[in-house]
Amino acid sequence: MAASEFTLVIGDKNWSSWSLRPWLAMRQAGVPFEEIHVRLRQPDTKTDILALSPTGFVPALKWRGETIGDSLAICETIADLFPERKLWPRDPLARAIARSAAAEMHSGFGALRRDMPMAVIEHYPGQGHTDEALADARRIVQLWRDLRWRHGGQTPGDQGFLFGHFTVADAMYAPVVTRLQTYGVDLAALGDDGLARSYMEAVLTLPAMRDWIAGAEAEEKSRS
Repeated sequence: MAASEFTLVIGDKNWSSWSLRPWLAMRQAGVPFEEIHVRLRQPDTKTDILALSPTGFVPALKWRGETIGDSLAICETIADLFPERKLWPRDPLARAIARSAAAEMHSGFGALRRDMPMAVIEHYPGQGHTDEALADARRIVQLWRDLRWRHGGQTPGDQGFLFGHFTVADAMYAPVVTRLQTYGVDLAALGDDGLARSYMEAVLTLPAMRDWIAGAEAEEKSRS
């Protein structure tokens, strides 16, 4: 497929957690795409997005004259088009569990989203630590530990991700990794024995993740 076949419309890399998810999945899968950036939190943001996507939200994937909205739908589309890139586990049961974990992130953890919004190049240790947000974080730490112990760590050639190699599930939780770092959440206090911390390190050290963070820094510098 040609490099120009896919165009991904995204928001600010510092803030747009939903944009990060398909961007990271596509980069990890080695799928070439063009990138259109819409600046968020501006008076004309909604108008600018509507000119590119009928949903009025980012991200949006433009492909073959159509627009696919929603992070998970975009990730599923790329996984379907490029099955050889293994964006889902091959084993049917592991794949079902990975989809369940991705869907839980997609539809849940509202308090964490509200109280600890993504800000990948900012640091607010101690802020946003409401009881509700920490309850969400505790569930996520438990989920990461369980998936790493039952699936990732048991996979031949384990690369430190939830199911051994990078999958859509990791793309869905990548913004949470940045949140826990930005707000200085104590993982041990939430029941981590080191598995969740090592998982965070695996995500944060991905070259594509580093590129996203560098992009966020470049965007901020261009505005100063």
